[in-house]
Amino acid sequence: MTTDITTENPQAAAVPPSGAAPRKVPRGHRRLLTRRDRITLAFMAGVPTVLHVALVWVTALASIALAFTSWDGIGFDSIRWVGLDNFRQLFTDNPQFWPALEHNIIWFVVLICIPTPLGLFLAVQLDKKIRFSRIYQTAFFLPVVVSLAVTGFVWQLVYNPDTGLINSLIGANKPGHYIDWIGDPDLNLWAVLIAASWRHTGYMMILYLAGLKGVDPSLREASSLDGANEWQTFKNVIFPTLRPTNTVVLVVTIIEALRAFDLVFVFNKGAQGTELLSILITNNIIGESSRIGYGSAIAVVLLLISLVVIIPYLIATFRKERSA
Repeated sequence: MTTDITTENPQAAAVPPSGAAPRKVPRGHRRLLTRRDRITLAFMAGVPTVLHVALVWVTALASIALAFTSWDGIGFDSIRWVGLDNFRQLFTDNPQFWPALEHNIIWFVVLICIPTPLGLFLAVQLDKKIRFSRIYQTAFFLPVVVSLAVTGFVWQLVYNPDTGLINSLIGANKPGHYIDWIGDPDLNLWAVLIAASWRHTGYMMILYLAGLKGVDPSLREASSLDGANEWQTFKNVIFPTLRPTNTVVLVVTIIEALRAFDLVFVFNKGAQGTELLSILITNNIIGESSRIGYGSAIAVVLLLISLVVIIPYLIATFRKERSA
């Protein structure tokens, strides 16, 4: 029985018979991007880039430039150069600046001391793969998904003097016994911080839970073989491996404390004891007497404070990536 060589051995079909000229076997070629592909890629990469540059870099540089001017926002011809006068007034003549800066610091201290350890505790418990852990994760993380404005409205209902949950439980919703959680300057900042901590706990829980998932299980096994109990294993083995996560948590908490705005603005627009730097910026830029240059000076101060934290974090991250 005769076998067709082109069927059994395709490579043999490309070999020319003895004395014959070699045949050219067509080769595939790499297709370049079509004009439509290039337009699509340019659109997908260009639009986000333009929006990022226009909404972030241009506005940031414009704010820095306007910080040295006096401008009421009406016509560019009214912009007047004042040098460092805005910063001098801010540090010496503004009675709200230093309390606002103090409130931002208090905001950070509360977030790092209460919801951060609580989030770590919840993450450790959920990492044990207890029953219904998915449901617990969803319940604790739900406040993070909800916008801060909605969170503020929810807690307004909780703190309402007449029909609020807290006053109803403690019997402080009767005439003469009202507790004004939002209007009292001695209480409103702490009331807002409770709402902020409620949200921040879920955020920290997810960050730490992701860090715990990356811990090598052999470390736990080795620790148990050495006779260490659960607390000793966590303190001496698990927690030191969470150093990268702790760095991220610290940076995130500082940024959260500096950019706090939505919750306070919904509560009482940052008045009567809840002043923050972000509230001062908004009041000076879009308030009744618009002082865009002065508000930009406050924004520059807030930017510099943020860079003090962000730049060392970025340097450490780049060094780690380069060494890796």
